Amino acid sequence: MVDVPAIVRRKALVSGAGAWLDALPSLVAKLEADWAIRVGRSLSGGHEAFVAEAEQADGTPVVLKILLPGGNEAAHEITALRLAGGDSCATLIRDDVSNGAMLLERLGRPLGELNRPLEERLGILADTAMRVWSPAAGYGLPTGAEKGRWLVGFIERLWDELNQPCSERAVTYALACAERRIAAHDDERAMLVHGDVHPWNTLEAGAGFKLVDPDGVLAEAAYDIGILMRETADDLAEADPMQRAQWLAHRTRINVDAIWEWGAVQRLSSGLLCLQLDLQPAARNMLAVAERVAFAAP
Repeated sequence: MVDVPAIVRRKALVSGAGAWLDALPSLVAKLEADWAIRVGRSLSGGHEAFVAEAEQADGTPVVLKILLPGGNEAAHEITALRLAGGDSCATLIRDDVSNGAMLLERLGRPLGELNRPLEERLGILADTAMRVWSPAAGYGLPTGAEKGRWLVGFIERLWDELNQPCSERAVTYALACAERRIAAHDDERAMLVHGDVHPWNTLEAGAGFKLVDPDGVLAEAAYDIGILMRETADDLAEADPMQRAQWLAHRTRINVDAIWEWGAVQRLSSGLLCLQLDLQPAARNMLAVAERVAFAAP
């Protein structure tokens, strides 16, 4: 029996992938046979894929991941994992891009479970992200400009579909930030970035950490660090978000304005997505900070 977590099932139905849910047990059985693995319990935390513990024939613990269908996300993730080579990201053992399936090394607990102080968490996230960054031209990955344009469309569409759950000013501000980052994209300086660096994608690996679930984007490094401006939004309820941006800029030697602007885009888009999937209090916290930032802007 394939036990699909509720959040993955919800995302599949929202995305019109009901047929994928129906076919999933047969696909898992096929991969068990093809890859000589035994699939165990499913893992929770994400919403874009079915993920489960598995064992290889020799007993080696691994993880099976099968992405929801649609677009080239599987190809981009597989490419990013190959380029990372098992250093900064989980090692890719097998893949089946046509079915969006991957067999990965099994890592430890996510950073989100470890109750580390905020500054330590942000430092781990930033340091682990920086290990991903490397030249990646010519591998067919989406650019930061393309992702920026996609995020613009995503924000506009979801804001309307969800009956405008935040102010128009918050949307206008985030879209203006996106347009500035799109215009700033430079193919010659762009590098491989993870694209979704957060505490639940950052897992224990020996004495350090590795990332899972890379989007695989060819972009400025600030794309990754801007994501840290949306994470742990509850910690920004009373704090000044600019202080976090400045701390991250100092840690990574990245332009603070670029971090701030990507943060505004990622915060609003993720807040709307969390609202669509009924992920609270994350949606409420992200949208509240998005409102405060937009109304404080000149």
